[in-house]
Amino acid sequence: MTAGAFIVVAVVLGIAAVSTVQILAGALTDGVRVSVEQDLETIGARLETSPSAGRTLDDIGDDVLVRLVGSSTVVNDEDAAALPSVSEDSTRRVVVDGDAYLVGSDDTDAGVLTVARPLEHVDDAVSTATVLLAVGVPLVLALMAVVVWVVAGRALAPVERLRRQVDGIGATDLSHRVDAGDDELGALAETMNRMLARIEHAQSVQRRFVSDASHELRSPLATMRQHAELAHAHPDSTSLDELGRVVRDEGARMQDLVEGLLLLARLDEHQQPPFEPVDLDDLALEEAARLRGMGVHVDTTSVGAGRVLGAPPLLARAVRNLVDNAARHADRAVTLRVAADGPVVRLEVEDDGAGILPEDRLRVFDRFARLDEGRARDEGGSGLGLAIVREVAEVHHGTVAVDAGAGGGARFMLALPAAPSA
Repeated sequence: MTAGAFIVVAVVLGIAAVSTVQILAGALTDGVRVSVEQDLETIGARLETSPSAGRTLDDIGDDVLVRLVGSSTVVNDEDAAALPSVSEDSTRRVVVDGDAYLVGSDDTDAGVLTVARPLEHVDDAVSTATVLLAVGVPLVLALMAVVVWVVAGRALAPVERLRRQVDGIGATDLSHRVDAGDDELGALAETMNRMLARIEHAQSVQRRFVSDASHELRSPLATMRQHAELAHAHPDSTSLDELGRVVRDEGARMQDLVEGLLLLARLDEHQQPPFEPVDLDDLALEEAARLRGMGVHVDTTSVGAGRVLGAPPLLARAVRNLVDNAARHADRAVTLRVAADGPVVRLEVEDDGAGILPEDRLRVFDRFARLDEGRARDEGGSGLGLAIVREVAEVHHGTVAVDAGAGGGARFMLALPAAPSA
């Protein structure tokens, strides 16, 4: 319970205590008022039938003061002489000789009759209730505070333990996990453990990505520097044409690598161009024409109509990466297929090369994944092409997979949601 809530409870209890005392005082006073009215009625009736007013008043009890003012004044007690007269059908609280009374008057045939009953028991009851509530309310509040403190302390002890465990996990030890029980806090701990696992995985991927990127960027720089130093030290043994070719090729490799890194960074931050209807078959045919211009045989007989909803630059980049990867590993030909299959449009890119082993078919989509570490660098890509394809597929709520083609090579399958019909 917070301090504000405790103050509200204290105020409510205080108001309830004051209201209780006022209701008690009013109820007891009303009882005395009824008794006074009954006394006025009873004594007035007796005076009408009694020949002697004095003898009638002598029969009244000692706790009631009675005064009759007629041809003479008659009282049943000396204190009754000091009673004030009040208007008919009303009562009033007065103090006589230090004692509180409730006084009422009535006109009779014998004169003005005034009756007073003591309020001592009313005042005593109100005082007792006031003292009890004045002592009891703070005690209740104190007991409530202790109970809440103990109960809340026990209830929040697992939360505090969980907080300490989480607070002790630093950026360098994300492998640690918090203790999980079988209650609601256990479910929270499991959620936090899953979050820590995702953060640890993301950090591991980021570190590996930075390490691989720095290595990939360093390699073309080292190659260009090596050839430049060789040309500077032995100008006769290195031609300008050869040096220019090395700088051009390694510069293009660096450019492709940097562009891939920037694209992946934008996709990681969920930054993509606006979506619009895109004909996937047009993109496939454009890439086929490009490959034919490079002397690669491309089979497009199975390319049918297929329209998807997506970002044209990203889809074009994904199709080009798949086609380039197939051309790089094909022996003689590349086959392209596009077909609409209900709510999905499928693009297949198949080569007739050596294929990909089943155990490598998931790893091939990792960033900087290289299945053939021994091949020449000018024959390989940057290691980001297929990773970009997977990220583009996920952005478009699609999938990409690879299996064995009909000719033994690799067959990449990109499945994307079809664009809604107009």
